[in-house]
Formats: sequence, C-alpha cells, structure tokens
Amino acid sequence: MIICAAQTKPVKGDFEKNIESHLTLIELAAESNVDLIVFPELSISGYEPTLAKDLATTSADKRFDIFQTKSDEHDMVIAVGCSISNNGGVSIGLVIFQPQQTRTTYLKKHLFHTEKEFFTSGESVTNLNIKNVNIGLAICYEISVPEHQKIAADNGAEIYIASVVETVEGIDKAIDKMSNTASKYAMVTLLADCIGVSGKFNCGGKSSIWNEQGESVGQLTDSETGVLIYDTVSKDVLTKIDTN
Repeated sequence: MIICAAQTKPVKGDFEKNIESHLTLIELAAESNVDLIVFPELSISGYEPTLAKDLATTSADKRFDIFQTKSDEHDMVIAVGCSISNNGGVSIGLVIFQPQQTRTTYLKKHLFHTEKEFFTSGESVTNLNIKNVNIGLAICYEISVPEHQKIAADNGAEIYIASVVETVEGIDKAIDKMSNTASKYAMVTLLADCIGVSGKFNCGGKSSIWNEQGESVGQLTDSETGVLIYDTVSKDVLTKIDTN
C-alpha cells in the first residue's frame, strides 16, 4: 500500500481556500499512485475551537463533493479534518472519502482537556479496511492514550494513522509517541501535521512516517507544505513540496 501524509498551512475558517490547497496536495499524491492520503486535524478550517459551532458541518456537505470526485478519479482514499455536527454538539472528525463508496466519518473520542469546552466526544469505529489492509485511525490527543493504540492493534491494525495539530513545542514528543507505537505493535505509523498559525498555536509541521520497527522512514520540514509518500511493500519514500 502507498500511504501519504499531507502537510498543510490552514487559513482560519476559510473552507474555500483550504479545500483548494487540499486539492493541490491530492494531485501531487496522485502522481505517485497513492492509495491513502491523510490531512491534519481540522484541516478544512484550521484548529479554531472558538469557531467550532459556526464551522461545524456534516460529511454530506456539498463543498466536499470534489473530494469524492478526486477519490473516484484517482482510486485514492482521502481523509480530511473538519468539525462535525453531532447530536446537538460539535465533534472533531475525519471525513473519509473512498472510491465509489459512501463517505464515512471518524469522530475523535479522547479529547484534550482544553477541548472539552468546545467539542463533544465522538464514538466511531477505530479501524478502516483499505484494499485488505487494516488501518487504525487517531486524531491528535488520542496518540497519547495507550488504550487507543491497543484497541487499534487488538483489532488487527497494520497501519496506524494520526491526523494532528501539534505545536512547535509539542511535535517532538508526538514524534516519540508515534515511533514507540510503531515498534510496540509492529505497525507502520503516520503522522500528518500542519504549519503556520492555527488557533493560538504555532504549528510544528514535521509530518512523518515510521516502519514496523519504529524507525523513521521520512519527515517533512517544519516550514513547507507538501506530501510525504511511503510504499509499505517496496519501502520507497518520496517527498514532494508544494511550490505554488
């Protein structure tokens, strides 16, 4: 399987501009026949908890139809981050577009303490099956919850992906956690982060992928948008920077 971490620089609350930047990275990934591309936490709007209610939507949002079109066109699974309306509240979600299938949503269950004022915990299936490969899903703080990785592993995950917003100060700790998860459970792990300012945070970038031994196979910088691509069979790694 060819997996891809997309590193973005979100524009506060601007769906149109953020979708446009997503499409640019999707096309870069498509050049390498990527099977799965993962975007950072709340990538469609930026990490803006105080705006969560105003920005909340659903997977059926017509603005997202272009992602389904690209998924079908490139035979690629696309996971984008956004705020999701959930039983009167708002959850942090990943909307997942699969070729020729109904789109699905993964909702963040384990919230960081500062998020509980703005967001509602979600209940979602932890694992996703793509081309007979079992994939565990996580959003940001969930990589700090040992139970979360264990459930993914117990459910047979071969790859564990994390959509995050990590600060300049926190990204290296997140990197250590993902490396440890990879080696502990013999899973390939992927972390997709953003750069620039999102909410009150200076984001740390360094989107990364690790092999089953917990060894880094590639990492983006802390200052560029682009994609990090890894073929889990051939072990080939490719970095493509967005020059637009």
